[in-house]
Amino acid sequence: MMKLNNKLIAIAASTLLATTVFAAEGKVAPLPKNIYNAKKDALDGGVTYKREKGSYTAYRVNDQSTKGVSFGRAPTANELKAWDADIMPDGTGLPVGSGTADDGESLYDKDCAVCHGEFGAGGKGYPTLTGGSLESLTNQRTCPGKDAPNRTIGSYWPKASTLIWYIRDAMPYAHPKSYSPDQMYAMTAYLLRENGVQIDGKDIEELNQDNFKKIVMPNEKGFYPNIDGPKGVENVRAFYKNPKNFGAVGTRCMSNCGKETVVKIGNEITAVVPAYSTLRDLPKVEAKGAVSEAQKLYEKSCAVCHKTDAMGAPAVGDKGAWAKVMGKGIDKVNHNAINGVGGMPPKGGAMDLSDAQIKDIVKFMVESSK
Repeated sequence: MMKLNNKLIAIAASTLLATTVFAAEGKVAPLPKNIYNAKKDALDGGVTYKREKGSYTAYRVNDQSTKGVSFGRAPTANELKAWDADIMPDGTGLPVGSGTADDGESLYDKDCAVCHGEFGAGGKGYPTLTGGSLESLTNQRTCPGKDAPNRTIGSYWPKASTLIWYIRDAMPYAHPKSYSPDQMYAMTAYLLRENGVQIDGKDIEELNQDNFKKIVMPNEKGFYPNIDGPKGVENVRAFYKNPKNFGAVGTRCMSNCGKETVVKIGNEITAVVPAYSTLRDLPKVEAKGAVSEAQKLYEKSCAVCHKTDAMGAPAVGDKGAWAKVMGKGIDKVNHNAINGVGGMPPKGGAMDLSDAQIKDIVKFMVESSK
């Protein structure tokens, strides 16, 4: 990457130098004729333009030789193996291991429920992982009385390989890449089971690198065009050649526009929860007992890590953990909260909070843990 950046810097510098010299000497070449002579060969059915005679349409480009710019060395076989770590729908890249859905449930309760809710039902600001309806994906706002599309693992994701791949590389929060292959399979098995996904008509009890390839997701055929395989690019080109595939009634309009048929929404969905709204006001919070401002800020910005000890942070309510923290003295605790300590970024990442607000949150957590 550094080699590439050096190349870009070198090219940019040479472009600036060339432009300066041409301008100083008054030798800027005239733009070629037909600079907007486009070819309809873009992947999405649009157009591209030629780069010729030092120009790309009305923009100058650097056509100087890049000879002598270092591209670095070729990667070794082991380096390529380390980078080529994706998990593909055909099973390529799956780790060797095995895990049960029951073990995955225990792991989920420990690491995931704090964000995604019990049984994957959804948490504050984090995606809902279970439930949803395959039928809802076709709902539009022209269907009164119907819910908007509900996209979850079971109702939307076309390939299970995406799930285990994401779990491996990005989960659990604050400790990504910490799961063993067995834990990865266990977590995937649990989430698929909660979504009603089966293998050979039976609920998933255990997953491994062999039976994983038998998984057929409910929405596997719900995406088009087919972008997989050697014909993927041609499939996309063919799809975009027909405007009706993406909702257009007539042909694409690039000139003399305004005569095309316009389809207007006849009935808008009104039974969506929460209802569609263009208001930007925050919803009113009903008072449920005395809730301090510090507690509200804690729930919004700090609870994701401090609600349990799953993230490695002292959990609010854990007297022993906070007694140990307070052994450093309140001044040091406030200093660490404001400036960051260990894996915790300054202010826990909530940089919009003032130092005084952070101190109030710390006071709330300490008092709630006595």
